[in-house]
Amino acid sequence: MTAEPQQSLPFSAQAIPFGEFLATGKLPDGYLASEYIAQQFVERLVHYILSVPSGSYTMGELSQLLEQLDPRAQVFFFKKLKETSPDCLKDFAPLYYGFMNEFHSLLFT
Repeated sequence: MTAEPQQSLPFSAQAIPFGEFLATGKLPDGYLASEYIAQQFVERLVHYILSVPSGSYTMGELSQLLEQLDPRAQVFFFKKLKETSPDCLKDFAPLYYGFMNEFHSLLFT
């Protein structure tokens, strides 16, 4: 009897262990294999950080995780954060200005 090869779940259907990623500050190598997957990850990360109770993560942990993303995904994170919850951006101001300072040239292109 031959077993059928299992189809891997599409990224959009997979559970993402954000709590673990934030706690360790590491993404598995090759986890964000394409720009599309990175965008999906960022959108889901934004929803995660806005929905968990305060104190579930620190800005340092979030910063460590964001530093592993492609610069375009980092900018996309703050764009989605602003679109999703404009008022919450003040809570992320130190993180926002720290990252945006690095991308000054991207902001005006």
